[in-house]
Amino acid sequence: MHRTVTVMGQCLASILSLTVFLSPSGCKDTGSISEGPQVRLSSLSVSEPGLQPAFSSAITTYTLNVPPTVASVTVTATPENSSTNITIAGTPSRNLSVDLTQPGSSKDITITLTEQSGSQSSYIITVHRDNNILSNLTVSSGSLTPGSSPGTLNYTVDVATGVTSLTVTATVQDSNASLMINGQGISSGQPREISPLEPPGSDTLITILVRAPSGAEKTYTVTVKRLLPSSNAALSALTVSAGNLIPGFTADTLPYTVTVPASVDSLTVTATKSDPNAGMSASGAEIAPAGVLTGSVSSALGLGATTLFTITVTAQDGVTTRPYTINVFRDLR
Repeated sequence: MHRTVTVMGQCLASILSLTVFLSPSGCKDTGSISEGPQVRLSSLSVSEPGLQPAFSSAITTYTLNVPPTVASVTVTATPENSSTNITIAGTPSRNLSVDLTQPGSSKDITITLTEQSGSQSSYIITVHRDNNILSNLTVSSGSLTPGSSPGTLNYTVDVATGVTSLTVTATVQDSNASLMINGQGISSGQPREISPLEPPGSDTLITILVRAPSGAEKTYTVTVKRLLPSSNAALSALTVSAGNLIPGFTADTLPYTVTVPASVDSLTVTATKSDPNAGMSASGAEIAPAGVLTGSVSSALGLGATTLFTITVTAQDGVTTRPYTINVFRDLR
């Protein structure tokens, strides 16, 4: 006679089946312990990486997360016994390409092993076709580099030194996915202000985490580079209303002279800054504040006299200055 006793070990993760065979005389006993499936695979692999847990012949259920761009996977299964029949997703095969369902959904792929004796075991791979990508990403200042693309995870954006905050708007492709910006949950398409940014010359890192319904996560980053104040105190143009500058204008030439005939009793000097964020003054009076590109100054000319015009450009950093001087001589005749 024989009896089968099922024992649940307190420290075991699986059920052990103990079969005891007793002879009529009670003198011949045998015992065997088996764990896991009766018909086993010796290997199991999928064309996409990330099968969890790692394959073991005693483990029969697995998961795999794939990006939404993957529309199919190839499953390869090898039995321990070469005579074992195998079907993958209902198709007799040991190597089969299986089409997946739409992005954001899951599909179970069943591998069934059948011995010639009729014994069967099954392994199951649940494939989550995750949709944890952004369909769009925008910032309120500057431009993303490279431009926004679902397949691009890391971006940079340069902002002016005076920009102290930045608004980020991220939109998920799958409406069932969740979204976090810098660790805080937010709805898809809702702007999130990042304030304050790090000081000029520093970087501010913004992280955007997208979690698919399956739990698979993808992280996008935006590195905001806040520029140092400009030290550009140059002019890009300098003109006079009469006569000609000697020498001809160049940004690096500071002193000039102009000679006008006696009939010219006044002169206007017009200057254009290279950096619109610089300031510009003439003889101590502001003629073009930050944000204004061009300024001018006029003065009467004395007959037979020299009149000095001084145009001073102060860079955005407030330290660098460059004085351009024009000595204008009005002829006696």
